[in-house]
Amino acid sequence: MAALRGRWVIMAMQPKKEEVERAPVAVGAEEKIVRGLETALPNQKPEEIRMKRVIWGVYVFLIVLGVGTGYLLSRVQGGELSSGEKPSFVKTDKVVGSTDEKTFRDSAVGVIEKDGIDGEGTHKLIREGGPSQTAYLISSVIDLDEYIGKKVKAWGETVAAKKAAWLMDVGKIELQ
Repeated sequence: MAALRGRWVIMAMQPKKEEVERAPVAVGAEEKIVRGLETALPNQKPEEIRMKRVIWGVYVFLIVLGVGTGYLLSRVQGGELSSGEKPSFVKTDKVVGSTDEKTFRDSAVGVIEKDGIDGEGTHKLIREGGPSQTAYLISSVIDLDEYIGKKVKAWGETVAAKKAAWLMDVGKIELQ
């Protein structure tokens, strides 16, 4: 009986659940938050919880930054912000290629032949004045094989070369 009476005494001294919930707590706001976190996540320390919040914040920031960067890069065209106007492609009996005159501003007249020089260029433009005037060609826009043996005026962009004296990325061709 004495053991039972001891239990009753201990139980009587402990506050009931309703009393604890209604009792005013005289602690600071930060301590209340920490206590709330400790009860919600009893196995984690407040420092760990704060660190997880920081890590999630960094992830969200990086995702937003990535989406924003992708949007801005999608608006850039040729180093300038595009105004929504994209270069068009023209194909007629005499002219084939891009209408983008800012990119393809160099031009030359001659007869197109197959093969470049030492791996530079897929074709060559034989011009008047001899072999020193030959322009070697590649094209990111036009199939140059369709114009082999034909005299053309080619517009393009000069690109760096190691072997060829003149290497041009052809964007537009006009039959002569």
